[in-house]
Order: sequence, then C-alpha cells, then structure tokens
Amino acid sequence: MHHDHSSPHTSDRRSGFWRSRYSLGMLVLGIVAGYFLWTEHRAHLQQWWPYALLLACPLMHVFMHKGHGGHGNQSPGSDEDRRSNSDRD
Repeated sequence: MHHDHSSPHTSDRRSGFWRSRYSLGMLVLGIVAGYFLWTEHRAHLQQWWPYALLLACPLMHVFMHKGHGGHGNQSPGSDEDRRSNSDRD
C-alpha cells in the first residue's frame, strides 16, 4: 500500500482554531460579554419573557413537525382498514 504523506489531513486544519489559544480567548471574551449584557439588560428584558414563551410554542410546533411530515400523516390505508374491519364484524 502506498500512503501519500505530503497532503495535510483535513481534520487537522478544521480543528486547528478550536484547539488554539485564540479560541480560548474568544470563549472567555464571550462569557464576560454575556455576563455584562445579562446584568445590564436583565431588568427590561424580563418583561418580554411571557411573550418569548408564547412565541416559542408555535415555533417549536413548526420546526418539530418537519421531522415526520406534519399533521394528518397517517399510515397508508389506516382509515380504510378500520372501515373494512368494522364492516366485516
């Protein structure tokens, strides 16, 4: 078997940033910025929590029904099978 050692692995290039000290600095900066944003804006954002929860319900409904095809998606012939079984009885 012949291995080509001249080309760098793509996984090394992709994970390079996330293992660097710059990513750690960005993470710390993001945490500090998030803390100060939360402490400074918490008072006037609390009034919007009920609306956010009410908005989350239809959004979750829309996005979670994409996985199985939406409402009214029954197995083929399920209503007809029930009708034909009830007619036989």
